[in-house]
Amino acid sequence: MAASPTWMSLTDLGRVYGISAIHCGRALKNNGWRDRFGQPTQGALQAGAASINGPLNHTNSSLWNTKICGALLEKTGYHQISRAMRVEQWALLLEAIAEGCPSIDITADQMAEEIPEELIEDINDELSSKNCLFRIKANKVIA
Repeated sequence: MAASPTWMSLTDLGRVYGISAIHCGRALKNNGWRDRFGQPTQGALQAGAASINGPLNHTNSSLWNTKICGALLEKTGYHQISRAMRVEQWALLLEAIAEGCPSIDITADQMAEEIPEELIEDINDELSSKNCLFRIKANKVIA
């Protein structure tokens, strides 16, 4: 996880492993680091695996240490997906949405808001190589 920040949301941590925030949270819960309300346990806080940055009753107020939680996820059997694979997956999804996919109920503009900023340039390059006209910039659409 060399290029990643030290603290991430469950959503961002899950993306590194190609899993949803729900699966990521479940793995942390199964290992005793998340309670049934989605909050970090005392064990997680004491281990330095979690930090609470907001109201205690809000599950999105917790941040998770990428090294500590990543080691736990890998011990559990998850593996990081490569940056190239993440870029390819985002580009394929954006291309499908931009071309109009009836089974996807979100716009490319809305989806672009979810893209990690460090991937934007590479995703735009991938979209260009696919001859897709859609582009993103700093989580703002420039299509």
